[in-house]
Amino acid sequence: MRQISDIDPLELGREPLSEKAREKLHRERIQQEKEKGYQLLVELCYLGEYDAAKQLANRNYRWGYEIVDGMVLDRID
Repeated sequence: MRQISDIDPLELGREPLSEKAREKLHRERIQQEKEKGYQLLVELCYLGEYDAAKQLANRNYRWGYEIVDGMVLDRID
């Protein structure tokens, strides 16, 4: 951490992210969202809430999962 005396008040802040770094962060966020969605679907199925899990999987198509016979499976397109 920098001391206050070392900070230039006219400095614009941190440098903007490169396109490659921005894309990497985007992919990581999508993967994290997909993993959280999977865990939620598994929990719903474990509780016997198959209809709720199906609805959630259908509403979040980008996760790539579907519910078949109470199990969370990768969606095959």
